[in-house]
Amino acid sequence: MLEALNPQPQDKILQLIAMFREDPRDTKIDLGVGVYKDPTGLTPVMRAVKAAEKKLWDSEKTKTYTALAGEPAYNAAMVGLILGDGYADRAASVATPGGTGAIRQALELIRMANPKAKVWMSNPTWPNHPSIVKYLGMPSGEYRYFDAATGGVDFAGLLADLGTVAAGDAVLLHGCCHNPTGANLDAAQWDQVIAVLQARGAIPFVDLAYQGFGDGLDADAEATRKVAAAFPEVLIAASCSKNFGVYRERTGILIALTSPDRKAVVQGNLNYLNRQNYSFPPDHGARLVTMILEDAALTAEWKSELEDVRQNMLGLRQQLADELRRATNSDRFDFVARHRGMFSRLGLTEAQVTTLREQHGIYMVGDSRINIAGLNAKTVPVLAAAIAQVL
Repeated sequence: MLEALNPQPQDKILQLIAMFREDPRDTKIDLGVGVYKDPTGLTPVMRAVKAAEKKLWDSEKTKTYTALAGEPAYNAAMVGLILGDGYADRAASVATPGGTGAIRQALELIRMANPKAKVWMSNPTWPNHPSIVKYLGMPSGEYRYFDAATGGVDFAGLLADLGTVAAGDAVLLHGCCHNPTGANLDAAQWDQVIAVLQARGAIPFVDLAYQGFGDGLDADAEATRKVAAAFPEVLIAASCSKNFGVYRERTGILIALTSPDRKAVVQGNLNYLNRQNYSFPPDHGARLVTMILEDAALTAEWKSELEDVRQNMLGLRQQLADELRRATNSDRFDFVARHRGMFSRLGLTEAQVTTLREQHGIYMVGDSRINIAGLNAKTVPVLAAAIAQVL
């Protein structure tokens, strides 16, 4: 049987990671992998997480299974963090193995509810989005998003494409810190997107993987909260990998907002999907997140650390924009400072990206997406000078 299997295409980002590891140059720079790094190049364990782990070590008495949906306290804490108060009677939710697990379960739920529903994704979007949709055999469409010439959002194209969405289709939206471009919608643009989707009868599906990495915890949740308040049904996939730094603990959540009288049925279907895919979700990271959000001192410590992370990335963005302006004698890359989150798409050609890798040891995804957090104050000028050379 297994001889019938065909080779699968390699994940481009994982392939890039392998190439970086094999590169013997001491001066190489990794801007591909999507993890936060401090100025020393380390992805640290947050102090609040360490403190919670110590408390858990002392207090945990069992490793028995959690509930199918995960621990209720975790789900409630995450709903509160993302949406605020007032959603207890509308929010069905399940803990998932990371944000990817939440995306997969949301798509499974959409397919169960409406097999004909088309899933609309931005062009470009995070590669896992279309990959999972294709694997599940779901109809898909795309809407324009990024304007490579300006480094901003192609909002006219976006509105035109969303204006063709059919009733019952699901539209995948990035809640903040758009991956891979870094270009975000502003508040007025979000209002227009909401109005179009309401008029079309679409179901918003929000991917919120970077809350706290852009403009702050509440500011980054503002768009998601607007969507939640405007629609009777909303799906939200969220991850704790970035903002709590618990990447390998695979800590995520899927929230399905519905009417109070339908909540029990929706919750039952979410539980059913968890049972089919992995039964009980991982608990260690979820328990740490819960302990942090339920303890005022740990919450304050975590928020302080998260703000340091955000400010570090904002500083790197401004420094890179300034260095590129000097190196290229143009304002072509000023958009880097306006972008938010970990990523920006620089608008380089694939040939230029290859030259940066081969001649300068600078690794980025082929579409010129870079992880801003892969830089530090010393490597920013190196990157700027190399980009100026390949232009």
